[in-house]
Amino acid sequence: MASGSTAKAETRSNARLAAMRGETTQLDLPGRIRLALRSAGIVALLIFFVPLHYLFRILAYGSPFPMYFLRCVARVSGARVEIIGTPLRRDVFFISNHVSWIDILALAGASGTAFVAKYELSQVPVIGWLCSLNRTVFVQRENRLGVASQINALREALADNWSVTVFPEGTTTDGHSLLPFKSSILSVLEPPPSGVLVQPVMLDYGEAGEEIGWIGDEGGLNNARRILSRRGTFPVRIHFLDPFSPEEYHGRKAIAAKAREQIEEALLAALDHPLRDFAHTVAPVRYVAPADRAAGSNPPPRN
Repeated sequence: MASGSTAKAETRSNARLAAMRGETTQLDLPGRIRLALRSAGIVALLIFFVPLHYLFRILAYGSPFPMYFLRCVARVSGARVEIIGTPLRRDVFFISNHVSWIDILALAGASGTAFVAKYELSQVPVIGWLCSLNRTVFVQRENRLGVASQINALREALADNWSVTVFPEGTTTDGHSLLPFKSSILSVLEPPPSGVLVQPVMLDYGEAGEEIGWIGDEGGLNNARRILSRRGTFPVRIHFLDPFSPEEYHGRKAIAAKAREQIEEALLAALDHPLRDFAHTVAPVRYVAPADRAAGSNPPPRN
């Protein structure tokens, strides 16, 4: 007969597999209570921090309150953030692997960074507004005619001494895989703005990464419900790796390759086992899972 802890682990695993298939996660009563309490906590943080942010903006530019808000939301959501290494505070372009929307809360809370995000996010009620508070730069991958203006927006952000974070995998994974890096978003570094450094960042959720990761056919709302209703806490270790000057590398592809090399090395050390192929095809970033390739689907993506 399975022990109580084993049964709970199996239940969580089954729920995660169902979510990856696009099924809505069914919450028991304790899960619904945790979801309600955490949601109420996030609303309370909004009510507290947003007025402080706007009051601060009357007097000065560069409010710290979005950073404090996101740091607190990460904790309310169950994340226990540990910072390893030293994040640069300005004139820096963070390049990170991507596991969950929790990444944004944890990274912004740890460093105050702004982000590059998909334009569609700006159109989501409340979420788009929250992103704008943290100076998010929105880009449209499909809008090839607007690439120049998007790059200019990034350059302006860097020129304004912001730190900016990009997730060049273009999607979230399970924390045990690392997809090819899409280097197009790094066009802002061709040529690099004066004095700007690149600092790779490795996010490690440990064994919780598989459960936390937003992967497969799961919807964003279901993923949020699943994480906010989850029992207990989970680790988020943010490894700020050695920065390097993009001027030492010739072009965005070389910069992407260097950052990915550092992140892969740190992820291998943290997991203590080889990385595995990501098992889900992600059409928007032209990634084809090995099983789909074997079945004769589209060829693997190119940078």
